[in-house]
Amino acid sequence: MIGLPSLRALDGAPGPRIWLAAEATDMRCGFDRLAERVQAVIGQDPLSGHLFLFRSRNGNRLKILTWDRDGYVLWYKRLEVGVFKLPRIVQGSNSIELRASELAMLLDGIDMAKLKRVPRYERLPKDRIKNQKRVVA
Repeated sequence: MIGLPSLRALDGAPGPRIWLAAEATDMRCGFDRLAERVQAVIGQDPLSGHLFLFRSRNGNRLKILTWDRDGYVLWYKRLEVGVFKLPRIVQGSNSIELRASELAMLLDGIDMAKLKRVPRYERLPKDRIKNQKRVVA
């Protein structure tokens, strides 16, 4: 039997964090202006190695900025038909953090706003179990 990783394992794997700017961005922005937007809008360090996503006003273009050891990398995708279906963004927030699986769904055209996570059992870490016992007692 082939051992395949679950989405949860992929999302929990060590690696860069993924941030999506909530507001639309001018797609004429290059490396330096996007790096400035990372600091001003998302509030992160553009040299951190994390992935920073920016969408166009009409939603059919997406740029991803990241730092790779010795320089910025800019990935740009334009859809010929349709728009990127973004996750729900809380009103008033400047950015949201995405999981790796959510980025894959975004790029594959899956509408995350229509997805519903079903309740699952989650084992609590030992320190949280001890805190719960104290509250109950």
